[in-house]
Amino acid sequence: MTVNRYVRIIVGLFVLLSLALGVAASPLYVSSYWLWFTAFVGANLFQSGFTTFCPLDSILRRLGVPETADCDGPATASTAAGRSARAGAEYR
Repeated sequence: MTVNRYVRIIVGLFVLLSLALGVAASPLYVSSYWLWFTAFVGANLFQSGFTTFCPLDSILRRLGVPETADCDGPATASTAAGRSARAGAEYR
């Protein structure tokens, strides 16, 4: 998985969790102050759309998460067979 996918997953989790903890109708309700966290995440998304600076993006890159996916994509039975046939042809 790439940095962008991790950012989307983590941000989505943060929003859902903070809403679950901050909305009074939720069975997980703790305090309405959790809605400030939702606002913080939304503000970060908004500013990163203009500045392309995302703190989570920077943290994930420092942890070694790849920025781009492999060019071949996920291996399927047909693509794996095609790649092995091409690799064999290169060494003949």
